[in-house]
Amino acid sequence: MIVHQAYRFALDPTPAQARALSARCGAARFAFNWGLALVKAVMNQREAEASYGVAPEDLTPAMHWSLPALRRRWNQAKGEVAPWWAECSKEAYSGGLDRLARALKNWSDSRTGKRAGPVVRFPRFKSKRRARRSCRFTTGGIRVEPDRHHVTLPKLGRIRTHESTRKLARRIEAGTARVMAATVCFEAGRWFCSFTCEVERNDQPPARPDAVVGVDLGVAHLAVVSQPLPGGTDAAGFVPNPKHLVRGSAALRGACRTVSRRRGPDRRTDTQPSKRWERANQRRNRIHHRIANLRRDGLHKLTTALAAEFGTIVVEDLNVAGMLRNRRLARAIADTGLAQIRCQLAYKTRWRGTWLIVADRWFPSSKTCSECGVVKVKLPLRVRVFTCESCGLRSDRDLNAARNLAALALRSTTGTGEAGDLEPQGSNGRGADRKTHSTWAGGDEAFTSHRATGSDEDRTTGNSVLPQRCYPDMVCR
Repeated sequence: MIVHQAYRFALDPTPAQARALSARCGAARFAFNWGLALVKAVMNQREAEASYGVAPEDLTPAMHWSLPALRRRWNQAKGEVAPWWAECSKEAYSGGLDRLARALKNWSDSRTGKRAGPVVRFPRFKSKRRARRSCRFTTGGIRVEPDRHHVTLPKLGRIRTHESTRKLARRIEAGTARVMAATVCFEAGRWFCSFTCEVERNDQPPARPDAVVGVDLGVAHLAVVSQPLPGGTDAAGFVPNPKHLVRGSAALRGACRTVSRRRGPDRRTDTQPSKRWERANQRRNRIHHRIANLRRDGLHKLTTALAAEFGTIVVEDLNVAGMLRNRRLARAIADTGLAQIRCQLAYKTRWRGTWLIVADRWFPSSKTCSECGVVKVKLPLRVRVFTCESCGLRSDRDLNAARNLAALALRSTTGTGEAGDLEPQGSNGRGADRKTHSTWAGGDEAFTSHRATGSDEDRTTGNSVLPQRCYPDMVCR
């Protein structure tokens, strides 16, 4: 299987190389701002002419904002607007213009309805102090050196890496990876280089291809699986929440207190930060960076273990953005990284040829009895033990939900035309006003379909729609 994968390495550049890297990032920011100013000037000119009653055919010609068009305009004007352009690689300017072209296209597609999701705002100018320093290289001498401790970038030469590059070097030497681009960025006081590669992966299939597991995510426990995962959960299937932000809060509070006592930047009075403030701010950023790395490492270990063990994984479609609006739980929810778990499972199951099923957002996994299937009308969040009045089952709330998710993969759905509908949609067209009724769960299970292949006859049996799964060659959304 050919996939696009990134390998990221920390760099140890010399002071001269660090200044050169910073100059490339500044050149990319300059090209972005120059192109944005040009686009805004043309748009404002056309708007002013239209307000004066100028005919549409007599307006200033519209400017194309594709990457080739922006690059042609830059090559015509770079000698005048940036006489120093030859000091940096042309890839730095091209990378900045490429980001501008993508940002303008996303804004245009969002306005015309071609892009789903939240509304994309018009691009803004990048600040020299606040913007993220990064630069992308797509051509030139981009390679990982055979000694596995150096990388080569265009016009920058060999740069030593802080860690070994053997993971990528072995694949390049074996002919199973090809470097397509490199991106350098500055984060938490350190330079990083990320290689975008075309990799041929031959991952081992899951150890239990016929096993089905349901994964219920939460805050009290990071995850609860319907059956224990060797080395990943306890005997009952619970994954404890490490709470990395809580553990690092003491050091973070001290660092924030130190930063507040230094003379920081002030845009109102044009006050520049002191050197002591910059050093204190770097220490604070390193703490944030370590917390993020610990969280990312734990999530990768969990998702890798799930994809390597089970042949079918069922997760919920959680509205994480809506959950973060709860001011009492927002910090705890953000510390778990719930959205990353589903994102990582999507591509890791694809690599191993397993199935990923995403249950509908309205599926009552917590309210349904995993033994008899009776659905409760209400189950407050404060009730952590599920008790069934019909069969007398007493189980942990999250474990009961995980078992219902696992059972969802083995049942068919009936419904109202769309897989996952518990009832016909409400008056608002989104189902937000529907209620859970006490009923038997057989035939009311929910399911979210994802770009399933094959004909309708292949996916249906009689009047029941079989669960549509994310096959290895699909993209789970």
